[in-house]
Amino acid sequence: MMMKLNSTIGLVTLGLLCSLAAISCAQSDQKKNTKSTNKVKKADRSGMEVAIFGTGCFWCTEAVFETLDGVQEAESGYAGGAMANPTYEEVSTGLSGHAECTRIYYDPKVISYADMLEAFFRSHDPTSLNRQGNDVGPQYRSVIFYTTSEQKRLAAQAIEELNASGAYPKPIVTQLQKAPTFYIAEDYHQDYFEKNPDQGYCAFVIAPKLDKFRKVFKDKLKADQ
Repeated sequence: MMMKLNSTIGLVTLGLLCSLAAISCAQSDQKKNTKSTNKVKKADRSGMEVAIFGTGCFWCTEAVFETLDGVQEAESGYAGGAMANPTYEEVSTGLSGHAECTRIYYDPKVISYADMLEAFFRSHDPTSLNRQGNDVGPQYRSVIFYTTSEQKRLAAQAIEELNASGAYPKPIVTQLQKAPTFYIAEDYHQDYFEKNPDQGYCAFVIAPKLDKFRKVFKDKLKADQ
């Protein structure tokens, strides 16, 4: 599987948009960390497959993947740490070991995991260790949590091919790990960009990143995008 990535500039620019803003995901959060266990919206997930990606702030990750045709639902949450049921405040310290990530339910008849991987690599800088723009810490690491052996194979192959192609000026540091327990984040994190488009981080970081993503993936977007 060859990733359909055009140029070093085209690849990296999208991920580096976050570095253009002086505000970070953690700095933007002013809400009380009230833990919940269920996302407000629920859908019939029969026939859906699951992908779990971390590309930095989960507000960005969720907003990006929910534009893709075939993606039924995306949930923001935490995975990869030792602590059970972590809160946003605990994860934000960088000490819990969790990554902010997104669990994505998608229809493999409409969008393939290879397409999901392309979106993953194009939507952030996978060569930046524990950092995306002004969001710094292991909770913002680039990570793929695979849920099947085929996902593991495809992800490992994509990383190998991208490194060999010289698509990026530095080696990819994306972690590839078997999916651990996924802890859904607090309710107010779900669909954050959709609910808070005028909030600083949303307006100055997510919105331009999303606009760029839509231009690159215009043939794979939902009709309302």
